[in-house]
Amino acid sequence: MRKRSKLVSVIDDDESVREALPDLLRSFGLSVEAFPSAEAFLGSQALEASDGIILDVAMPGMTGPELQRELRDRNLQIPIIFVTAFADEMVRERVIRDGAVECLFKPFSDDELQNALRLASLVI
Repeated sequence: MRKRSKLVSVIDDDESVREALPDLLRSFGLSVEAFPSAEAFLGSQALEASDGIILDVAMPGMTGPELQRELRDRNLQIPIIFVTAFADEMVRERVIRDGAVECLFKPFSDDELQNALRLASLVI
């Protein structure tokens, strides 16, 4: 019996990220669904099925940290890797203190992403 590959949800308002990142994640052996907003993710079946989330910090509407709190309030413990275009150590420290696995500054390398996925137990 073949093991199901882990599902990672990519939530980012930047269309180029939603197009490029899933290809890289699939090359690591993961299944991927991409969403343009936190609200779109919350309204999807991926909410219950996701093994991990790659989440932009700053988005219109609900921000990444707001989604992180919403998931915690719903008792959904999904590993979160934040990504952000703003290299702000205070934001990085806050989201990690609030339970994120990692916070990567864009542009990040394939190795940095793979290390974060390893920390989240999504890849070996």
